[in-house]
Amino acid sequence: MSNARTRLALLTPHRVEAGDADALATALAAACAAGDVAAVILRLAPADERSLVNLVKRLAPAAQGTGAALVVACTGFAGDLVSVSARGGADGVHLDKPRDGALAELRGRLDDGRILGAGGHEQKHAAMEAGEAGVDYVMFGGLYADGIAPEAATVLDRATWWTEIFETPCIAVAHDRSEVAALVATGAEFLGLESALWMGDGADLASIQAMITAAETAS
Repeated sequence: MSNARTRLALLTPHRVEAGDADALATALAAACAAGDVAAVILRLAPADERSLVNLVKRLAPAAQGTGAALVVACTGFAGDLVSVSARGGADGVHLDKPRDGALAELRGRLDDGRILGAGGHEQKHAAMEAGEAGVDYVMFGGLYADGIAPEAATVLDRATWWTEIFETPCIAVAHDRSEVAALVATGAEFLGLESALWMGDGADLASIQAMITAAETAS
């Protein structure tokens, strides 16, 4: 188990559109000020490339202004996500359930320090293939675009297994506050938070940050 502190990775809602930008930027700025946020995974709705680039440009400063990296995802987008990310000023791209060969192809294009992340690894073999492709992190858990998510027990098992064996960092995603302590105890480098935990009514990221600190102290 790693003794390094666990930092936060915020997951936006899926299918973010231009009309969501102002409210999301406000929520991102508040969350990044309240916790130790290392990254934001911005999950966009498919659109034309120019529209996506402009949307990333509007949202990037809210995360990057506090030192967090902005990583762009867009399930169902048939265009060039690397181009969207680069032109929009983001720090990299994220793929869920990548097709065969996709990660190796993107790694070759993101060889200048930009981030490549991957999720959707319900099978251990898929996670290992992502690691072999050279991703900067693997993500366990988190809602897919269809609203389905792996069971919390599966996420905990995968994060525990990964951190004990592999050096590539992982994001272990919590959907509920009750999952935080156990996920932090795995030694995962990043605790992912679904949007309900950091934005909207009742969200309290500062208290979640306190829970992380307490869990790290206890371990």
